[in-house]
Amino acid sequence: MIDLSVVIPVFNEQDNIRILADRICAALNKTGWEYEVIFVDDGSSDSTPQFLWEIAEERPQVKCVQFTKNYGQSAAMTAGFHASKGKWIASMDGDLQNHPEDIEMMVRALDDCDLVCGWRKSRKDKWGSRKLPSQIANRLIGSLTGVKIHDYGCSLKAYRREFIHDIVLYGDLHRFIPVLLHFRGARIKELEVRHSARQFGMSKYGIGRTPKVILDLCLMLFLQSFITRPNQLFGRLGMLFILSGGAIESYLVTLKIGFGQDIGDRPLLLLGALLIICGLMLFGFGLLAEIMVRVYFETSGKQIYRIRESSSKKTSEEEKGKERSDEGSNAQL
Repeated sequence: MIDLSVVIPVFNEQDNIRILADRICAALNKTGWEYEVIFVDDGSSDSTPQFLWEIAEERPQVKCVQFTKNYGQSAAMTAGFHASKGKWIASMDGDLQNHPEDIEMMVRALDDCDLVCGWRKSRKDKWGSRKLPSQIANRLIGSLTGVKIHDYGCSLKAYRREFIHDIVLYGDLHRFIPVLLHFRGARIKELEVRHSARQFGMSKYGIGRTPKVILDLCLMLFLQSFITRPNQLFGRLGMLFILSGGAIESYLVTLKIGFGQDIGDRPLLLLGALLIICGLMLFGFGLLAEIMVRVYFETSGKQIYRIRESSSKKTSEEEKGKERSDEGSNAQL
C-alpha cells in the first residue's frame, strides 16, 4: 500500500491532461509521499487516450484505466477507487479548474476526519447555467439529508481508504458521495479550495442535469431511512391506501343499505376499490423488498453496520506485532 492515490475521471480533455499531470506530480513530489495518479478515460472520442498512455510511459506514478465507451463520471470514479492502492485517496476533475496544489492541504486534514470536501467559494463559472442551479441543489440536498455542506458538486475531495475504496456509484451518484459516506458513519469536514475558469475544452454539465439530481435525491432519502427496512415505507403507504379505500367503501355501503341510494354509477366506488388494490400491491412490494434486502446482505457477506475500532482488533494487532518481534529475536539468536 502506498500513501496517496489521486483519481481523475476524464472525458475529451486532450488539451488539459498533460498540464494537469505535470502540476499534480510537481505538487506531490514536494510532500515526500509515495503516490499514484490514476486517470480513468470515460470513452473519450478525441486524443485523450493516446496522450494518457504517453504520459504513463513518461511518468511511473501515472496509471491509466480506459473504458470501451462512455459510462459516465460515477462509473469512472468507481473504477478509479477500485484500482487505487493508497491509504488516502483523493479525487478531482480533469478540466484544470481544480488546483492540484490543494490536494496536500486536504489530505493532511484527514487526521481528524474521514472525508474532506472542497468548497469552491469563489467559483469561476457562469452564474445562470452553473452557479445558481448548483446553489439551489446544495441547499435542497443539505436540508433534506442533514449533510449540510456548501458544495456537493466539487469533485476535489480526500478520503480515508476504508470508507471509499469499495464503494460502487450507480447512475450519477458521484455528487452524493458525502451523503453515502455519511450513511457509513464518516466524519466530514469542508475546506475552501481554489477554482479557475475553464481554459480548454467544453463543460460536460449544465442545467439539463436538474431532473437527474432530483431523482437521485429521492433515492438518497430512501436509502437514508429505509435501506434495511423497506417494508416500513411500502407497508405504511399500503396501510394508508387501504384505510382510505376502506373508508370510502364503508361510506358508500352505508348510503346503499341505510338510505337505499344507488351507488353503482358513483366515481367514489371505483376510487375506493382502486385505493384498496394499490394498498395491497404496496404491501406486496414491501415484502418482496424485505426479502431482497436480506438476500443481498446475507449472500454478499456485507454487514448492516460498520466498526470504526474495537478492542479485539487492537489485541490481535498487538499479538501479531509481538510474534514478529519474537521471530526477529530468535533469528538474531
